[in-house]
Order: sequence, then C-alpha cells, then structure tokens
Amino acid sequence: MPDTLPPLLAGLAALVAGLWAWRRYHYRSFWLLIGFPIVAVTVRATWRTVALGCGLTKKRQRWWFTTVPGAIASTGIVKVRRRFQRVAVDTKPFMLLPRPTRYGWRVTIHTLEGQIPADYAQVAERLAHSWGVHAVRVSSPRPGRIVLAATVRDPLVRLDHLPPSTELLTVHVGRLETGGLWTIDFRMIPHWINAGATQSGKSNLANALLVGLAPQPVALVGIDLKGGVEFTPYAPRLSALATTRAESVSLLDDLVGLMVDRMGLCRTAGARNIWQLPPGVRPVPVVVLVDELAELYLMADKSEKDEIARTSTALLRVAQLGRAFGIYLFCSGQRIGSDLGPGVTALRAQCSGRICHRVNDPETATMTLGDLDPAALVSARAIPAETPGVAIVASQDGQWYRARSFYVSEQAAEHAAHTHAHLTPDWVEITQPARSAQVGGAGLSELLSA
Repeated sequence: MPDTLPPLLAGLAALVAGLWAWRRYHYRSFWLLIGFPIVAVTVRATWRTVALGCGLTKKRQRWWFTTVPGAIASTGIVKVRRRFQRVAVDTKPFMLLPRPTRYGWRVTIHTLEGQIPADYAQVAERLAHSWGVHAVRVSSPRPGRIVLAATVRDPLVRLDHLPPSTELLTVHVGRLETGGLWTIDFRMIPHWINAGATQSGKSNLANALLVGLAPQPVALVGIDLKGGVEFTPYAPRLSALATTRAESVSLLDDLVGLMVDRMGLCRTAGARNIWQLPPGVRPVPVVVLVDELAELYLMADKSEKDEIARTSTALLRVAQLGRAFGIYLFCSGQRIGSDLGPGVTALRAQCSGRICHRVNDPETATMTLGDLDPAALVSARAIPAETPGVAIVASQDGQWYRARSFYVSEQAAEHAAHTHAHLTPDWVEITQPARSAQVGGAGLSELLSA
C-alpha cells in the first residue's frame, strides 16, 4: 500500500490539473460534458427542499401510510400499527429536465394553482443563493409555465469585441446578462433615452452606436450642448451638428420641415411610412444623437423661455411623428427629471427604449425606468462605480435586463467616422423641400409600378 500511494497521488494531481486546464482554456466543452450534468442532477435532487424553503410549495391532501401508536401491552412495549389515511403534504411544482445554455442552464416549471410569475420573481435571489449561481431570471412563455434561466458566472465581466451589424438601423452594442447580444434596433424601437452619471459608460455607448451606424446608409445628426466637445471629432460622419441651443432650435426646425416633406411624399405615394416606398424614392433614414438632454430645458432667465418652448415642442413633434418618416432619436443625459419641465415628461412618454446606467439620484432612475418592474430601479441603484458600461435596459421583449456595452474608445469612433466619411449625406440635399414635387407625379407612378 505505501508503494502505490505516491503514484495514486500523482495521478490524482494530474487529473485535477487536467480538469483545471480544460475548464480554463475550453470552458464551453467542459461545461457541457462535466459541469452541466453535475448541476442538472443537483438541481433536480434539491428542488423539493429549495421550493419548500422559498415558499413555492402548496399543501395538498394525499393518501399516506402513517404510524399510529396503539395500546401498551403487558410487557410494556408500545404496539405500533400503520394506517392508510389522508394527510396534508407539501407538494412542489413539477420541474422538467434542465437544459444547458452558454453561461448556465434553464429549466421549465409547471406552476401550482394560484401561482403567478411574480411569485417566482420575488424569490429569484433566494433561488440563486440556494443553487450557488450568479443570478436567476424568471420569464413566462405562456400561462402555467415558468422558465428559470440561471447564469453560473457573470457574462458581463469580460466582453468580446464589437460584432458588425448586418441589418439597417440595427447595432450590436453589448451583451445582456443572459449572454445574448444587446441590440439597439431603431426599426423596432425608434426612440431611446440613455441616462447615466459621469464615467458610467453613457458616452461609451454613444461611441458604440456611432461605430455601428457609420458604415450604414443613414444620416447621423448630432446635438452636443457641451460646446461640441463630444461629437465634433465625429463631424466627418455627421450630416449636421448643433453645439448651442440656438443651433439646436434651427436644426430641430429643419427636422420638423423634413418630416412634413416626407409626409407629403408618403401621401402622394399612398404609403403609411417611408419603408413602403420604392427604393428609388425612399429617403435616407436620419438618426439624431442628443448629448446632455437637460441643457435643452434649463432656463437661466425668462428671456430663454420662448427658445426652450420652441426646442421642447420641436423635439416632441419629432418623437411623436418621426418613426414613420425615418427620423429616430437617441437622447443621452446625466440628469433626467420631472423638475426640468413637462416637456421632458412628454418626451419620456414617447421614448419606449430605456437605458439607465449608474445614476447619482433616484429621480433620474425613476424617470427612466419608473414604469417598469420596481426591481429594475433597485438594480439600477445597485450598479457599482467600478463597472462602467453596465446598465439596466428595457429590451424589445418587454422585459428588463442587466447589460454592458462593448468598450469603444474615442480613437476607434473617430477612425470609423473618418473611414466612412464618404457615406455622409449632405444635409442641404436631405432637407430640400418638396421632394415629392421634384419627383413628379408621372415619375412617381412609374417607380411605384416598377
């Protein structure tokens, strides 16, 4: 036995080192072949006790053999007999077999009577601690079914490079906590609010958006009320740039006029939006990037009241009517609160895309995410300062997720702006009025018939 101990220990050490190297350098295959089977057995084996501890079980009457003490015999021994009777037992929800995912696993649960998805969402943190995973998210694909998606490790700690976007007006800007891509699709969600404190990753997200849109056939318009220090380096790819409130008023008036012109073009062609127009007539989409949104509404004295009113009205008209005519908004700001006036509240109601980075005050988080799940507000306030780029996002499926944008430096964004500067449409050509009249009724009819 002593002679066999050293080789046994050496073999065990080699096995442990091999498993560590396998997990370190090819985690995906290690997870599918080694990690997930162990986790699946553990989850199924502990589901009853976990459900009981989280309050997800129900009392039900079951026929059960019970032990009933009888009379004491003369020998002093207690006579015990078994009786088949109905007793109340804790019944757990039925669980299907877990299925592996890239960053964890997911499993479908059949709910018990009287249960709703909110019952499981309230104990999601307890489920995560019970199974020793990073997080558990709850979704309900149909009534009576709950899907628990567990992430074993945080996918937002380390991100890959920015993947290219292949569809028009669609940009992959980061990753969700589920491991999937965080995609901003202006065709699906036309207007966005991006809130965040300084050094929270708000500007980095704008850089990622610009890099993704630069090679696409779209017009980019900037409103930078920091005096132009944010968007001026990207001017080669911007069709127009406003750096003061007065310039912003003029630019927004141009956008309103452009929108009215496109209304007439669609009315002449019998189309409900520009995407129903033939390619030869369809105007170029316009994406408006707004930085420091609050500066558009701040008033130093009464002399600025009319200017602010014009700005607020024009921006709200673009938000209300711009989607059908190819005009989209991406508004960023450190402070977005109701104290800025009713114009901000009305604009917020038109922006269905919500992104909230780390903020300094609860009012901004409430203004951005207030009509979502209250748990989203708690998660937004809990974002640590040492994780820039992490945000709470209202996704296209109607749920909210933790997400993190890919790191895109200012140099990379400037390089993209200069590389694709030849794709920049001329703002004068875009905003020239009465384009439908220039096309002409006969020419438009020929294009429509073609």
